[in-house]
Amino acid sequence: MNFTIKKSIEVLERTPAVLNSLLQNIDADWTSNNEGGDSWSVYDIIGHYIHGEKTDWVTRAKIILSTGSDKRFEPFDRFAQFRDSEGKSLAQLLSEFEQLRKENINWLRTQQLTDKNLEQKGIHPAFGEVSLAQLLAAWVVHDLNHIWQISRVMANHYRTDTGPWPAYFKILQG
Repeated sequence: MNFTIKKSIEVLERTPAVLNSLLQNIDADWTSNNEGGDSWSVYDIIGHYIHGEKTDWVTRAKIILSTGSDKRFEPFDRFAQFRDSEGKSLAQLLSEFEQLRKENINWLRTQQLTDKNLEQKGIHPAFGEVSLAQLLAAWVVHDLNHIWQISRVMANHYRTDTGPWPAYFKILQG
């Protein structure tokens, strides 16, 4: 399967509902604990999604599509959620993410992007030149990656309680 805007939106617009369904009104033990060390909790991951909605995907798409000559992206602060989410409940974060995502999907739909637009390039601080199509495809994979990460963090809470079964659950291996 190759990248298309339509197929991408199918995933991007569903992510808030997936997260709401899994996490809304769930015991905080599921969402506030991480896997140890500098790993992220589910709460942290939702905050990270929000920061991306505000400063990453659409912001960078707008840079690529702009008529300006400077197509360099600002570096993304992968840890901003620790500051920005402070004092907010998980329910507030889920609601904020849902609203921001709706706005970003609406923006994406209104752009009527052509194949030529999708080939336009921006300058990523680590990767160099990237196309709009690559950025948008990465947005989808980013969503799916963090859904997997949330599932893994939650599953690991029961790692020792499952006895010998981790041998059969890839989510609990490694």
